[in-house]
Amino acid sequence: MAENTSEVVAGAAVLAVAIGFLAYAGQVSGFGGTAGTYDLTASFRAVDGITVGTDVRLAGVKVGTITSLALNPQTFYADATVAVDDAIALPDDSAILVSSEGLLGGNYIEIVPGGSTETLAPGSEIEDTQGSVSLVTLLLRFVGAQSEDGAAPE
Repeated sequence: MAENTSEVVAGAAVLAVAIGFLAYAGQVSGFGGTAGTYDLTASFRAVDGITVGTDVRLAGVKVGTITSLALNPQTFYADATVAVDDAIALPDDSAILVSSEGLLGGNYIEIVPGGSTETLAPGSEIEDTQGSVSLVTLLLRFVGAQSEDGAAPE
């Protein structure tokens, strides 16, 4: 009987851990509830490193997540929907950009608030956007500029 009870307890513990992992995975991937948020949209030229569930930050603090990301076939831009915390009233001239946590870190979405007294309504579009910057492209530009400056005179 004691052997049977220990198996039931071990099974319940495994089941509880599995449910915890599922809840965490749903929250991280953006499938969790977005209660207490409102949606904003933005179109980016490039969103390298950004997926559904990516953090949206304001002054380094997480204030939302990316809830959808799709290619717009008319503009060939990536259309993103961002769920932002209801407590954050963003000015209507705010900017949104893809930022990097560092050379080896991941990317996230950063909101830079504007100075307007008018705020963005739920469902509004943030028009001032900046897509991700390719590190390889930056390095190639830097190397190209260095080789032009250091070229031997003819």
